[in-house]
Amino acid sequence: MRRTLTMAVAAAALLLTTGPMPVAGAGGAAHAAVGRWSAREAQSFWTAERMASAVPLPPAHPAPPGTEPVTGPADGPDPAAAAAPADGVRTEPSEVPLPAVPPAPDPTAADPAAPPVLPAPAPTPSPTATPAPNPTPAATAAQVVKPVVKPAPAPPAFAGPGVGQDFDGVPAVGRMFVVKGGGAYFCTASVVASPGHNLVLSAAHCLTGSDTQRVAFVPHYTRANPQPYGMFPVLQSGGHSRIWIDPRYRSRGPDRAATLDVAFAQVGPGRDGFAVEDVVGANRLLTRSGYAHAQVTLIGYPAAAARPRLCVNRTTKFTSADARIPGSFQRIDCTGYPGGTSGGPFLLHYDARTGTGDVVGVIGGWKTGGDNADTSYSSYFGASVRKLYEKAAAAAKAG
Repeated sequence: MRRTLTMAVAAAALLLTTGPMPVAGAGGAAHAAVGRWSAREAQSFWTAERMASAVPLPPAHPAPPGTEPVTGPADGPDPAAAAAPADGVRTEPSEVPLPAVPPAPDPTAADPAAPPVLPAPAPTPSPTATPAPNPTPAATAAQVVKPVVKPAPAPPAFAGPGVGQDFDGVPAVGRMFVVKGGGAYFCTASVVASPGHNLVLSAAHCLTGSDTQRVAFVPHYTRANPQPYGMFPVLQSGGHSRIWIDPRYRSRGPDRAATLDVAFAQVGPGRDGFAVEDVVGANRLLTRSGYAHAQVTLIGYPAAAARPRLCVNRTTKFTSADARIPGSFQRIDCTGYPGGTSGGPFLLHYDARTGTGDVVGVIGGWKTGGDNADTSYSSYFGASVRKLYEKAAAAAKAG
């Protein structure tokens, strides 16, 4: 579904009047607003009222005529999937362990590199608070306690494959709020396990553009409880937001580079000083796992909905027949995923107790996620996504 606004007048009502807006920088990057952008500043700007009034991002351009979905080759066992290890973690010649130092070998080399060692998701904290491992200098371990991750809410009763239902959400998935052109918007994002415990994953089309400013991630957002775990600002460095998007996506655009519609962002700690992964846990990145999966859980934040949406269904491979939007994508039929759900994770091996799983895709890609609310797409998580993650994870860990 190409994630469009259902009411064109909605954006006009969202002009922000809380001080000077950021200034666009050269090279397609966004300059930061004057002053710091910390959790305190983010919470002051993104009030409950402003978050509730935010709308999904408008499309980059109208859907071109004659680009309706065309069924690709028959969905059979993916050739790469047949060689998957028993644990489901797939390796590629281009992948190297993190934080390994040697450069990635040539993807065309016949001898693949050793399997990457992906960071495991942060373990779910015990029900009792535990001392913070690294308290701030101004506090002692006795004064600072690590936030407790509440168990994930029970999922709604299973209504059948492909039937989306609103539910109370999970800690590791939330809304990503952004300012673009004077309007307040949101997409869906999720925490991905990383060495620095500070990376979130979304769709590139949600975070690209020189006017993308005041970006903040709010895990487990609902209108009734807009900040159950606080707010985590996307950090800035050298006047630019710390967001990693494949350069080819920026240069070619959302259609020609639809297979690269993936973004990672580094978020700073919440107001209590803890990293986001330590607070809410994280999903594990899984690349080159194949297109077809028997059971994938899809989570997203629909436009105008007070709560997120959950759906379980199989995924299949879709190959575009439109030369303007080339490539193959992961496809899932799930009802009720309109604008706002862009960036929502495709989760394999979902654990309802922790609310986490292996993330194998995000809503985006073909027509920035699709052109109707009941079928969603994702760029394939292969070598390019792995390289982008490694770059983001190494940089975010360094500082």
